[in-house]
Amino acid sequence: MKFLIDNWMLISVALVSGGMLLWPVISRGAQPGSLTASGAVQLINREKAVVVDVCEASEYAAGHVGGARHIPLGQLEQQLPGTIKNKATPVILVCASGKRSNRAVAIAKKLGYEQAHSLIGGMRAWKDANLPIEKA
Repeated sequence: MKFLIDNWMLISVALVSGGMLLWPVISRGAQPGSLTASGAVQLINREKAVVVDVCEASEYAAGHVGGARHIPLGQLEQQLPGTIKNKATPVILVCASGKRSNRAVAIAKKLGYEQAHSLIGGMRAWKDANLPIEKA
């Protein structure tokens, strides 16, 4: 107990430092099923994941992940079962910033796609990682 009292300043600095190290993970709001750009590449290469871009047509035309299929978020519930028939296939949902793709994951899971993932940061993170994009 004497150690804690004598070194309260060092202990508080250690706690604050630990909190600052954890802050990026906490603030990112990473939900279950979220992937980083490198994690998405690994899933595509190892498990033949299908990339589905849920952006609007103009955003998709401006740039998308190579080989991505385009289904706007508003049409996802109707078109996803016809586009990806095998529900065991890993699906990576992408949008411009990652917000719409999180909603898309909920829709995909409701449809039975248990391996649905969202790209954290969306196309912005994909471009920041210097990964290839295609333009339509």
